Amino acid sequence: MLARAAGAETYVLCFTDGQAGHFRAGATADADLGKLRRAEMDAASALLGVTEHEVLDFPDGELAQQNFEKMVQIVVEKIRRWRPQVVLTFGSDGGVNLHKDHTMVSMVATAAFHWASRGELFPDAGPVHAAQKLYWVSTPFVSVRDRPELTRTAATVPWTLTLELNDNLANRKLEAFKKHSSQQGVLQRISDQVRNVMKTERYLLVAKRGIGRVEGDADLWDGVEDR
Repeated sequence: MLARAAGAETYVLCFTDGQAGHFRAGATADADLGKLRRAEMDAASALLGVTEHEVLDFPDGELAQQNFEKMVQIVVEKIRRWRPQVVLTFGSDGGVNLHKDHTMVSMVATAAFHWASRGELFPDAGPVHAAQKLYWVSTPFVSVRDRPELTRTAATVPWTLTLELNDNLANRKLEAFKKHSSQQGVLQRISDQVRNVMKTERYLLVAKRGIGRVEGDADLWDGVEDR
């Protein structure tokens, strides 16, 4: 949201439409839930002013069984078409709910970040593009349904960058979450934690152009050229 508020183009790619979700908002058929989730994504993206978003057709909950190279190729194609300077993705832990699909997306996006700049890889996926920074999103709490012990024992992604949202952006962020009406059960379960962290975003700088240690990373655009 900070990027969009600063006037940057923003793009979102989602691998599944959530048909296997536990919270279903009354949808009995998987296809009906998928349609609802896609409509929710449309509404949230419009509220946040996302430049372009896309939901793919991979099976929900089964990304670990899919062809890894094929998934990377798809993300490489998007990176080469959208030509981002900064790429954000889930942390390798799987995010706040440690979802294995989130972990797979993290691995796929990380590989694609690096491979999109190498012309010998996926030569038919468009002109190469070297994004300049890759961040994994970090969350300061864990909440996994029916697994309360993981809140204490799970290994999670630390953070190197902390960004503070003003009240307006924090409220818009919460409204975007609420657009995902079929997942209100999740929001209700973690409502206390969400209220405490809504104004703070945390990221781990995983890769950046050139060679060097992580130090003094002030914001998403720190060190980015031609922004």
